[in-house]
Amino acid sequence: MIPNRRLILPYAAPYFAYVFIASAFEHQPVESNYLIRLIVVSLLIAWAWKWYFPVTGPKSALGSVAMGMMTGFAGFLLWILLLVPFVSTGDSLPWSDHAFYLRLLSAGCLVPVFEEFFIRGFVLRFALQWDLERKNVQEYPLRNALDEKSVNDVEPGSWSWTALAVSTAVFTFGHHSQEWVAAVAFSLLMAGLWIMRRDLLSCIVAHSVTNVSLAFYVFTTGKWNFW
Repeated sequence: MIPNRRLILPYAAPYFAYVFIASAFEHQPVESNYLIRLIVVSLLIAWAWKWYFPVTGPKSALGSVAMGMMTGFAGFLLWILLLVPFVSTGDSLPWSDHAFYLRLLSAGCLVPVFEEFFIRGFVLRFALQWDLERKNVQEYPLRNALDEKSVNDVEPGSWSWTALAVSTAVFTFGHHSQEWVAAVAFSLLMAGLWIMRRDLLSCIVAHSVTNVSLAFYVFTTGKWNFW
């Protein structure tokens, strides 16, 4: 068993590297910023993969892909609906073609992988283990969850209300404030998919479909403020 304290880095590094690069290179051209993110975070995911639990679960992988695609499109509609009251619908400058396709590649192939492994894969599972230790009246529930438990041992689809709340909060605060309402709804949607399909594959597919659908929505409508 690899304890959670040792698993924090491989699960969290791609997520925080992506955020750090976005901030540290914000004054660089958008194309350069996204290219650096794609290269660095892809290498980190490749390095960390050996510590991750399998993306598939006890149910059919094909079924999870199909369910993920349907849920992802529903997530896109939900995101747009909940974002409208908080985003200006006025004119906004379009991205260059190179910037758009680099961000599309990042949003469709990279972000769903590292966000789902971190949020649903680590945060939700760790919060569940901490919650169970707390409910069992252990003296040091957080320390026990860090040093005596492994998120890789959690039964697929397991959850608690506390775990849902913690993982949703972490996911939400990783977005801009105008996206918080939409982010809460989307995180709960992904958690529901995790509970129903009992795997991370469906969540990754759904997240990818939502991001790609959103990208093409802003590209075709010109509503770049939504992205």
